[in-house]
Amino acid sequence: MTADATPALVEDKQRTAAGPRVRKGSAYPRYLAGKLAGAAVSLLAVLVTSFFLFRLIPGDPVKTMTGGRQVSAEQLAAYREEFGLGLPLWRQFTDYCGKALTGDFGTSYQFRAPVVDKITEALPNTLLLTGTAFVLYTALGIFLGTRSAWRHGRLGDRFHTGLALTLYSIPSFWLGLLLIIVLSVGIGPLPGMFPTGGMESGGEEGFAHVLDVAHHLVLPVVTLVAVEYGQTLLVTRSALLDEMGSDYLTTARAKGLRDDLVRRRHAVPNALLPTVTLIFINLGRTVAGVILVETVFSWPGLGGLFYQALSVPDLPLVQGLFFVFATAVILMNTLADLVYPLLDPRVAR
Repeated sequence: MTADATPALVEDKQRTAAGPRVRKGSAYPRYLAGKLAGAAVSLLAVLVTSFFLFRLIPGDPVKTMTGGRQVSAEQLAAYREEFGLGLPLWRQFTDYCGKALTGDFGTSYQFRAPVVDKITEALPNTLLLTGTAFVLYTALGIFLGTRSAWRHGRLGDRFHTGLALTLYSIPSFWLGLLLIIVLSVGIGPLPGMFPTGGMESGGEEGFAHVLDVAHHLVLPVVTLVAVEYGQTLLVTRSALLDEMGSDYLTTARAKGLRDDLVRRRHAVPNALLPTVTLIFINLGRTVAGVILVETVFSWPGLGGLFYQALSVPDLPLVQGLFFVFATAVILMNTLADLVYPLLDPRVAR
């Protein structure tokens, strides 16, 4: 190789080295644009699905609302015209999409109130129930998952893993009914200690009202935590076990760091990527609530409202709730995708 060729080679290497840096800087914007575009397409798909899916439910909403009373054909026709059910299907669809894109999901058949108002009224109750449960089962799952992985194969690991799998496989409504029988109604010498349902007893004010709501909150929260914490535990345990044999952990131990420090500062942060995704998914489900649990415990949230709307069927309310549920999950999944590259830059390449 001649001396004259050396500067050219150096220049080529510099250009080659500079190229990936430019592409690396532009990788995240492209990644961001792709994820946002995917979320927008998903929301449009949900909008279309929410219209056609619930029209497959058998039953006539107008006849259900009349409660079996004798109603003339003219009255039924007037009701259908009032709710827009007499319009051609394509016209109903275009009207629904046009209004939904502006945040107007129509008027509830059974409540005769705007769907948005009913959702806004029930949303805080759902967030109180599922938000409390979310914080508890996420913290419990991560804590027990890390300890089980660090002591894998021991008695505690086998016990926690087996219990998590058992509870995770139990239907939430069945566990809720069991808790009502044992802890609300009472069985044998065990008296009932908690309300059978609802959010409050009524007539309480101030701090007494807070305690009353907390008393009603215990059983539904216990049901959700018992069923849901196992998923977080198993995902955290599996991810941490994959990190256990890494060289950097051996190096950290060789430097004299205690096991707790090695786990807390090195192993757990690198093992949390799958858990972060699960946390965001569960956070989206928090807005959706848990329909069966809210129904079993007569909790006045979005889940119970969705069940009432399905029984009619109250099409505007069902469609609006379904869109809100799906939107929450899609947004949280998208947010998880956007956070991922900040935790591991390799994801956006």
